[in-house]
Amino acid sequence: MKDAVIILSGGMDSVTLLHDHADDIALAVTFDYGSLQNDRERQFAVLHCQRLGIPHIIIPLTFIKQYFKSAMLQSAEDIPDGRYDDESMKSTVVPFRNGIMLAIATGIAESHGLRRVMIANHAGDHAIYPDCREAFINAMSAATAAGTYDGVIVDAPYTLLSKTDIARRGAELGINYAETYSCYKGGEVHCGTCGTCVERREAMRDAGIEDPTQYLSTLD
Repeated sequence: MKDAVIILSGGMDSVTLLHDHADDIALAVTFDYGSLQNDRERQFAVLHCQRLGIPHIIIPLTFIKQYFKSAMLQSAEDIPDGRYDDESMKSTVVPFRNGIMLAIATGIAESHGLRRVMIANHAGDHAIYPDCREAFINAMSAATAAGTYDGVIVDAPYTLLSKTDIARRGAELGINYAETYSCYKGGEVHCGTCGTCVERREAMRDAGIEDPTQYLSTLD
């Protein structure tokens, strides 16, 4: 029985989760909050939902770009190069983004008689993103369960997995990662040097799979 809503960006992690749990997902939700990569990610979110026959909606969150502060909401020049554990990468945090998205997705789930909200946070996010960590996910799930009649929960099966683990799973599922987008700078070609590009490239390398992504440059 399909009982889940998934938060789907169109990036590598959420697309993998979409395919991994397609039999459980009744609805995919993409949030357009004005980040530099939103437009390119969204194209792939639409593509994969159409391919899998999963209903998909796009919800604009224009207030985030208007009122929140994050390098991801400004310009490519504001995005630092480096790895996720670099102090400079904290500038890419969109404050409480996952909390906001999970709250909205929970309301959608309850409105559709669904019991779970799925999200593809993973262990590589934990270094700088507080709303990707296990403690937050558990607390948010407790809140959504307490705040809904049917006890809607947050289901985050990749929380303790690495990006490499996700890449391996995607390879097993036959996902073409050329049909996903990650770069924080939002260019037509992945920059290769921002935190998510570095993580993407290293994950596929460590998973032993061919990386189909075109990068402008690398940190090496």
